[in-house]
Amino acid sequence: MVHLRTASDRVRTFTEEPVTTAFERLRDDLRPLVRYRDLDVQFVEPPVDGRPLPSEVAHGARAVVRGSILALVDRPEVGRVRVQWDCDGTNLLIGMRDDGPGDMTDASTQLQLVRQRVHALNGRLTIEATPGWGTEMAIVIPLDPPHVGSAAAAWELRPRELEVLQLLATGRRNRAIAEELGISENTVKFHVAGIYRKLGVSSRAEAAAVFHDRSVD
Repeated sequence: MVHLRTASDRVRTFTEEPVTTAFERLRDDLRPLVRYRDLDVQFVEPPVDGRPLPSEVAHGARAVVRGSILALVDRPEVGRVRVQWDCDGTNLLIGMRDDGPGDMTDASTQLQLVRQRVHALNGRLTIEATPGWGTEMAIVIPLDPPHVGSAAAAWELRPRELEVLQLLATGRRNRAIAEELGISENTVKFHVAGIYRKLGVSSRAEAAAVFHDRSVD
């Protein structure tokens, strides 16, 4: 469980990966949960000819699924979770369903981090809970990132600061950003401080919200 909660993706030197590869890495991330808890996780494979995922979408989607499953299985009544990925050419479509009590709602505190991550990816999250039958979650994540060039100019961000902000807005922590960009964690902290100052914010959540609000204008 500790491994799953702190899971981070390995460094990738390319900007896209096949959707099937991204899904296989998700399966690897979830293996400790299956190993240490009596939980049946069923995987429905994405189409092999699905559009490749931008690295930030693949990373964010895995984080969203990990967080969602941890929220769904936070009760002993849950014994099975179904995870499905699909792609319509424009969006990554994520579906999850458990066999629990069906009492999860949009306002559930367990899903707060999940909602933040989905929002950071410009995605949509819907939840349908049926008492006695379980909870079903549907997540739609766009594959094309928002245009941020004009926004970056307005914020007077340097190229490296923009790279850090884009990764920060997908929910990555400083260590993961440092690994992705090949810089030290202290350097990331320095850039984050500069981003806060230029955007006029004081937290990662505020910076991500400003980034997405401005970049989709």
